[in-house]
Amino acid sequence: MEVRRYKWLDKILVEGDAGLRTVFAEQVAKRPTPAGDLEEPELSAEERRQSTGMMRVNHAGEVCAQALYRGQGVLARSPEVEAMLAHSSEEEIDHLAWTHQRLQELNSHRSYFNSFWYMNAVLIGLLASSIGDRWSLGFVEETEKQVTEHLEGHLGRLPKADTKSRAIVEQMRDDEKQHSDMAGNAGASELPLPVKQLMMLHAKVMTSLAFYF
Repeated sequence: MEVRRYKWLDKILVEGDAGLRTVFAEQVAKRPTPAGDLEEPELSAEERRQSTGMMRVNHAGEVCAQALYRGQGVLARSPEVEAMLAHSSEEEIDHLAWTHQRLQELNSHRSYFNSFWYMNAVLIGLLASSIGDRWSLGFVEETEKQVTEHLEGHLGRLPKADTKSRAIVEQMRDDEKQHSDMAGNAGASELPLPVKQLMMLHAKVMTSLAFYF
């Protein structure tokens, strides 16, 4: 995948536009939603509350993923790493669109903190990328490993009856695993344990707030 390399002013404008579209606009998926052929299930009030909270968490996670990849892409040293980040970001747009669509079907809203999640993740991406491509890839690998584990856990907590949400989460889990493997194969450096633990703490704060807000 060939990536156009921008001058700094162009990059600022491009990334600002990308951030606004991620947080506020309707995203268009390139792939059809995995839930497209499934009928809307009948859910109890408690099941709907659970599905809604989980899908809002997943959508907020995809907002963070977009910000993280784009922040890392800004300071990527090699065109190959920048292209890999761009490719993963494109697939994450599908996730963003699918989870938003599912929230709309559940008559609910995106996280009210999405602007904060995005800005925070952009700064993390810039920091990771500024250290070097191998560490930046290590951050991608570990992030996607943790996300894959979160999604696996979500499948255990989503209502069995909500086949539409479950189909989306299953495909997201498979994609995230692939992104983690891609980063590892590209030469990622393993992150120190304290960094991994800090990432887990950060994710816990985000998921706890996004479930309700």
